[in-house]
Amino acid sequence: MPIQIANRKSKIIRHSSFVIRHLSFVHLLICHCHLWLIGSLAHWLIGTFALTCGKMLTMKRLLWLIPLIALVSALGAFLARDSIHQTLADWTGEEELEWQLRGLYYLGVSLLQPPYETADFAPMKYADVNPFGINVFLEQEVEEWKIHQSLELIRAAGFYWIRQQFPWEDIEKPGKGQYWDTKYNKSTWDKYDRIVELARAYGLEIVARLDAPPPWSRHDGRARGDFAPPDNFDDYGDFVATVVSRYRGKIRFYQIWNEPNIYPEWGEQDVNPEEYVRLLKIGYTRAKQADPGCVVISAGLAQTVEEGGRGLNDRIFLQRMYDAGARGYFDILAVMNYGLFSGPGDRRLDENDRINFSRPIQLREIMVKNGDANTPIWAMEMGWNAQPAHFKDAPYGRVSEARQARYTVQGYQRAQTEWPWMGAMMYWFFRRVNDSEKNQSFYYFRMMEPDFTSLPVYAAMKAYTPTARVVQRGFRSTSHWAMDWRGGWETVQDARAYFGEYKIGRLGDSVSFVFRGTDLDVVVVQNPYGGAVRVQIDNAPARDIELWRTDPSAGGRVALARGLPGGEHRVTITVTRGTVAINGFVVK
Repeated sequence: MPIQIANRKSKIIRHSSFVIRHLSFVHLLICHCHLWLIGSLAHWLIGTFALTCGKMLTMKRLLWLIPLIALVSALGAFLARDSIHQTLADWTGEEELEWQLRGLYYLGVSLLQPPYETADFAPMKYADVNPFGINVFLEQEVEEWKIHQSLELIRAAGFYWIRQQFPWEDIEKPGKGQYWDTKYNKSTWDKYDRIVELARAYGLEIVARLDAPPPWSRHDGRARGDFAPPDNFDDYGDFVATVVSRYRGKIRFYQIWNEPNIYPEWGEQDVNPEEYVRLLKIGYTRAKQADPGCVVISAGLAQTVEEGGRGLNDRIFLQRMYDAGARGYFDILAVMNYGLFSGPGDRRLDENDRINFSRPIQLREIMVKNGDANTPIWAMEMGWNAQPAHFKDAPYGRVSEARQARYTVQGYQRAQTEWPWMGAMMYWFFRRVNDSEKNQSFYYFRMMEPDFTSLPVYAAMKAYTPTARVVQRGFRSTSHWAMDWRGGWETVQDARAYFGEYKIGRLGDSVSFVFRGTDLDVVVVQNPYGGAVRVQIDNAPARDIELWRTDPSAGGRVALARGLPGGEHRVTITVTRGTVAINGFVVK
């Protein structure tokens, strides 16, 4: 979780959104503020004015129109004030007028700044997964029915991933190589085995967070805190290998540590990017040895602007990770993505002191500059805090429960539509097992109370997730979660292909999906004996395309649509002759 409270004063920033850079503020205020009433009344006044002029009245007699126009304009603005406020809030992430105006100013300044280098059309494996995940604490449950209830509600809301901690100290105890709970006289694996089996039964996929070293792994026990790394990093490697081996075929995604750039996640000592990379390399290597098909996720970097010591700016920490050779030792880069003091529409990016929902853009640019454009980002924690008004301090910001619900949906929407490099995002969090922490600010990120009373954010996400199955802008793989492949398509693993795989289809096989954009290309594996497909987009006449005629210089790209109206479109591609090998789609 973030620990640094962002300064509300921001310097001139750069803005990364292509869309925002090309929107005029006239269009923003007229089209999006719903000032139709003002326009209609103004049109009537102009007509009246013209009619009056037609009667050759003098200018003195026309002066009565000026205060009337001002009055009608003021009335229209008053009636549309809620719509204007909402639109400004959506576009700036701010709710107060003063900060909305500042936000508009910085958006205007951003038009003059170069965009961030985010390589939006780089092929990225694991970017096309179901984006909906949530953090859980199932290992703390005493009654199994509550685990069942949690998983059922999570599934019903449309979530696919659960991020579950597998605390090292709770599994390998009382000493190295021992997995026995002496208090309850049973295996420490029992509850985790049960969690894994129940998650599979409910169709949910686990992201296993591996951290929290046991006291025996440090010569000074807990003297440097509960989360200080072990003396011998190979002990951690052994633990990772043991967990991955045990759950091979049941868990694919593993996260190596958590927030090593802030206190207390690296213990009572200064954070150390180079030492974390050394730990990461060992964890990655041992995990891949235990299960070559597993996916390794780096530790989520906390959003902070601290400059060293017990905490280090996540941008600086990430660059030092690359300098220490981290590239190639994680399949997914993890970040934390809290909104804190503004909404998901806050696109201001300050190099020094602003922390908001847009911060992953800066980390993505660091990845690209270090030659890691083909690795996606996942947000391990995201959300807004709805702590009560009587709390004196608001370290994570403070919004109403209604605003928390609205912001969360908008956050997922923005990530899906604007960030092709962002994969899953894990909401922080589903529920705590009891209410003993209600006096703490972090408790109020929850989606449900311990007694399963839901907050508005649960209903909002449950309503949104069914509408989000859309292929968005970017270079998209054949494993995209929103694509429906029918027939006998065969998946071929090939390191030479984009995304490391492609699909082969034969006569009658088809794929269909909804995409949002104006242009669509299919990327095929070059094959001089390739077949043909029939392409149906919306209600337009179907087109037959010969794929063997692909221009080799085009990298296998074949245009399926150009210049469609903006918005969503449905495409169905059916193999009509021969063998077709599809490697992906490009949506613009």
